[in-house]
Amino acid sequence: MAITDAEKQSSLNDTLREVIQNLIDGQEGFQTIGEQLKDESLKRYFLAESLKRARFRADLENELHHAGFHDVKESGTVAGKLHRVWGDLKAKLGGGDHSLLATAEQGEDEAKKVYAEAIKETLPLPVHKILSEQYAHIQTSHDFVRNARDQRKAA
Repeated sequence: MAITDAEKQSSLNDTLREVIQNLIDGQEGFQTIGEQLKDESLKRYFLAESLKRARFRADLENELHHAGFHDVKESGTVAGKLHRVWGDLKAKLGGGDHSLLATAEQGEDEAKKVYAEAIKETLPLPVHKILSEQYAHIQTSHDFVRNARDQRKAA
């Protein structure tokens, strides 16, 4: 049974919207945690990463517009909002940079999962290329956050 163009469009729309919601969570999470970190170099990294997630989101929204989807008004997920509230609570209770980095790594684990699922989908080649490049960055970011967390734990 062949997949229709309408089904391909629907799959593209659903897949990209899920990734976009995760990017919103990441953007807001990196900003929130970045503002609370004590280490200035980590603070700069997190705020820059927040902007990177906004650019990733804009790239994917642009692809949706090109595909004919013009009502692209997404918000983050409920789970992402709860995750940020949990991070805020940890910071207020004096969890320190290690605790904040652990929270950020959990968010990055979710981002990796969402991207891994998205690139399994049958998508137009340009979209697949964008997602693959973003996924590579997400993996690098995850490893950076994990390593920073481990360094704080050892200290």
